[in-house]
Amino acid sequence: MESEEIQKEIKKEEAPREFKKNTRKPAPRREARVKPEFDQKIISIRRVTRVVTGGRRFSFSVAVVIGDRKGRVGVGQGKATDTPVAIDKAVRDARKNMIRVNMTKNASIPHEVSAKYSSSRVLIMRAPGKGILAGSSVRLVLEFAGLKEVSSKIFSRSKNKLNNAKAAVKALSLLKVRK
Repeated sequence: MESEEIQKEIKKEEAPREFKKNTRKPAPRREARVKPEFDQKIISIRRVTRVVTGGRRFSFSVAVVIGDRKGRVGVGQGKATDTPVAIDKAVRDARKNMIRVNMTKNASIPHEVSAKYSSSRVLIMRAPGKGILAGSSVRLVLEFAGLKEVSSKIFSRSKNKLNNAKAAVKALSLLKVRK
């Protein structure tokens, strides 16, 4: 008798287990991520301090360049107590200060142009067949504007990236279309 019971138990253990179908709700499918209208790049993040009665208050100052690489570009600045909010404010500011760049058919500029913003001076000129020859934040402004064959020189002794970028945007806004 005992051997029969043992054999039955062994057969039970060898028998394939039956699984229940998962009755829980499946995870919702994520739609493909929508590509934003503008590309954006942070050119500077600074932690700034304000001294108050109880001590120091910290906030973040963010400068952003945005553009669609098809002739529109903007520079903005935002300040808030936490970085994501400051970035959102900077992007909103950049959208407000967006300009349209007059370009030639080969993604260059029609003529040499120079501009001054605060203590920053920037010269932007044509450079056929050489690509973008620019440094610092001016390169980002030119890339996001969609320019391909340009060269630039920063004449300011200032290392302030925001002012250099704003000088570049000001220079691009001075471009006239040749007729």
